[in-house]
Amino acid sequence: MPSKVRIYPEIRIPSPLAQTWQTFRQNSRAMTGLWMFTFFIAIALLGPSLASFDPFSQNANALLLPPSWETNGSLHYFLGTDDLGRDVLSRLLYGAQLTFGSALTACILAMIFGSGIGVVAAMQHGLASSILYHMLDVLLSIPSLLLAIVLVSFMGASLENALLAITLALIPQFIRASFNAVREIANKEYIIAVRLDGSTPWRILRLAILPNILDVLVTQTTRGLSVAILDISAVCFLGIGAQSPLPEWGTMLADSLDLAYISPWNVALPGLAIMLSVVATNLVGDGLRKALQQGLE
Repeated sequence: MPSKVRIYPEIRIPSPLAQTWQTFRQNSRAMTGLWMFTFFIAIALLGPSLASFDPFSQNANALLLPPSWETNGSLHYFLGTDDLGRDVLSRLLYGAQLTFGSALTACILAMIFGSGIGVVAAMQHGLASSILYHMLDVLLSIPSLLLAIVLVSFMGASLENALLAITLALIPQFIRASFNAVREIANKEYIIAVRLDGSTPWRILRLAILPNILDVLVTQTTRGLSVAILDISAVCFLGIGAQSPLPEWGTMLADSLDLAYISPWNVALPGLAIMLSVVATNLVGDGLRKALQQGLE
């Protein structure tokens, strides 16, 4: 029998997820941010097991040793020690879980609750929705850090209370972002046409609205994560979050301020860790936003 010949070759269109990944991969800055972001997630998960020393153990014979590349440095303490002889590298690795991990947890919780409330409120029309929107105006006029400081002051100084306070401070931002995005999409002509065709509001939300607000949610999530990292570090730096000797990066920075001229590495290294984690988050968020927007276009 003669073999079948395809006159018209089959055109395979990649899925939206594959298209987004292809666009993201072409952005070198986004890929750099992704590798950095993956690194911070890895050390947040594995940091305690990767640390060579107990981050709380003190060594009176190794006080204020400089990093290994300095003249008096030692490879045994690669990033040096602090004023109590504690290994800085081990404390940074352990602290990634307290700073980056806590910020990621706070951001995910705020995204789930805030986006859920915002989407449900946007699908409703009435007095309750209007009151919520105006309450958000009041809450968003207060900086998230100030709101977190006020909440921690009432609840007491601890890392758990700081995490809860920052989560509560971030929720209004997610409510506003998702509320505005859903309302904007819901007024599009094709959504109105689907509604007139008889589709239920929740079917419209699931199939037509949510896929079109992903870029807004991704942008807000990465922005919220950056804010959460800075806020947790700031709250702990002020002494109302994680308490010493916990090696949270903001707490490490506060404890080493008096030694800035004697051992600048104790100030620079936690600050550098905070800065790089924020930069990585912003690079990934910017790359995802551009890739999602290009896919929607």
